[in-house]
Amino acid sequence: MKVFPYFIEGVKCGFPSPADGHQEELDLESYMIRNPNATFFLRASGESMVGAGIYDGDLLVVDRAEPVVPGRIVIARVYDEFTCKRLMRHEEAWWLIAENPNFNPFPMPEDSEIFGVVTRNVHNLLG
Repeated sequence: MKVFPYFIEGVKCGFPSPADGHQEELDLESYMIRNPNATFFLRASGESMVGAGIYDGDLLVVDRAEPVVPGRIVIARVYDEFTCKRLMRHEEAWWLIAENPNFNPFPMPEDSEIFGVVTRNVHNLLG
């Protein structure tokens, strides 16, 4: 596994300050993946999750071993298609909630399933 230089100082996103330049090594695989045997990658498609910082074309890291709890962003299989939404509990039903006001929330149909929890999002800033 290739490791990359990792500067341990945080980078300011405001007024710049000189960095000390102290670095360690970062194993990107162990940073991105908690459960290698239960992890897969998907490309995001569409605009329903832009409010969560997930954009069309982003690479999603999905872990099938992570606990499925309300509030997590999940990959669900609904009507034989995959969708990425925030999972919420309302009364006795599980709901899939978009992070874009142009999309309506909907209850999970009985024959749908949660396929995994989105743990990371890789966004390409170069377009």
